[in-house]
Amino acid sequence: MVKLAPSILSADFSNLLVDVKAVEEAGVEYLHVDVMDGHFVPNISFGAPVLKSLKGKTSLFVDVHLMIENPDQYIADFVDAGADSIGVHVEATRHLHRTIQLIKSYGVQAAVTLNPATPLSSIEEILEDVDMVLLMSVNPGFGGQSYIPQTTAKIKRLRKMIDERGLDVAIQVDGGIKLSNAKEVVRAGADILVAGSAIFNSESIIETVQAFREVVK
Repeated sequence: MVKLAPSILSADFSNLLVDVKAVEEAGVEYLHVDVMDGHFVPNISFGAPVLKSLKGKTSLFVDVHLMIENPDQYIADFVDAGADSIGVHVEATRHLHRTIQLIKSYGVQAAVTLNPATPLSSIEEILEDVDMVLLMSVNPGFGGQSYIPQTTAKIKRLRKMIDERGLDVAIQVDGGIKLSNAKEVVRAGADILVAGSAIFNSESIIETVQAFREVVK
């Protein structure tokens, strides 16, 4: 079954726990946490203390997406804050294999992330070592952007790579995911859909989650 991962980047930070509980009660599986440093991407979001404020208050799988330079320095902090999975960018990591092994040494899942213009060839040597590949379908740094259409073909190619190697690696897609394109993304091979504004900014979170379920089933 396709999993939904609402991004708290689009949540109401004055009522963050309320919004987290709302998506949890709506039946989503993941909570996507976008961390931006203002260097790797042109924006700043939040750090480990914000995530730690939710620790023990949600049963959702906490999926941390580090859009930061020198991610190795902060992995321990996000594990301590409650991360169940930590993803790092190919483009921000000088020694990717070492970073992936560091994440896994803490007993959490490891993911690798690719920007829209980064080719799949960049992860050929690390694919067997990760639990998930996150394909960005927008250029990272801001919420509410439109889906880049070329991502669909990239998802299909990644699905083929994973299946041909017989790997148990999930494909997550993040950026511009809406009810209008969710089916296309899933048919291409995605397992997990990240949706921020489409869920948190909707009139009814429960109805929107249900609508996503209907579209992708």
